[in-house]
Amino acid sequence: MPCKMQPEAVLKHRYCKMWKSVVAAIAFLALDGSAFAASAINKDAETRTLIVTEGGGKTELALAAGETVEFCPNGCFVTLPNGDLEALTGSETVEISGGVARIK
Repeated sequence: MPCKMQPEAVLKHRYCKMWKSVVAAIAFLALDGSAFAASAINKDAETRTLIVTEGGGKTELALAAGETVEFCPNGCFVTLPNGDLEALTGSETVEISGGVARIK
């Protein structure tokens, strides 16, 4: 929606400035979607695997020793190394240490 400056239309000018601010805020949030993704940290010395179920599909997420990854931006289920199934909203951190996963 293009905005043209017209001296006699002060209200339109305010509306255009507000519209540009709203569009900029939406664009910023859309580009920064990764801030809302869950993350997994493997503090073990060996590779650990999580099973991620998102949108009806299952994916194995192998984490090498010391690796950190982001996943699950819109919520998902994750099967932990011990077989427990947990629901994530997309803001949690799964920390694996000593073969045990903890949700923080």
